Amino acid sequence: MSKAKKSEFRPNDFVVYPAHGVGKIVSIEEQEIAGLSLELFVISFEKDKMTLRVPTNKAEEVGMRSLSSPDEVADAMRTLRGKAKVKRAMWSRRAQEYEQKINSGDLIAIAEVVRDLHRTDDQREQSYSERQLYEAALERLTREVAAVGGTDEVSAQEKVGEVLISRAA
Repeated sequence: MSKAKKSEFRPNDFVVYPAHGVGKIVSIEEQEIAGLSLELFVISFEKDKMTLRVPTNKAEEVGMRSLSSPDEVADAMRTLRGKAKVKRAMWSRRAQEYEQKINSGDLIAIAEVVRDLHRTDDQREQSYSERQLYEAALERLTREVAAVGGTDEVSAQEKVGEVLISRAA
């Protein structure tokens, strides 16, 4: 069973870890923890200057996945073009739902958060917590768009920005 998991991710692959976004597998190493020998993916998140070790047999269980396909990125961009769907629930409830979507690691769900929280210049100001959620979702989205497209984050952010601006026009 663990042999099948091993072949799915290899060193130098980009992966999406739900709680942290896009990272790169640096290596696969054996480590003894609490008397048990564990095989671990060592994932580096360059931007956050963070290294994460995930047991290979738990990778799927925690939601670690390969990068989205270009088709999934195109779907996410279509989602961004859609009309914002803001529920009339209390902000704390909506914020919780947005947080769950961001941490789900699902590119479409993250695009929905960006779409729903995006503000144009003529709209009312965002609250601090709205802005934090928006920026977290935008960062996750642009990092994955950049990794899939093989570009840098700046050009990915411009691409996402163009889609959001074209929606407002």
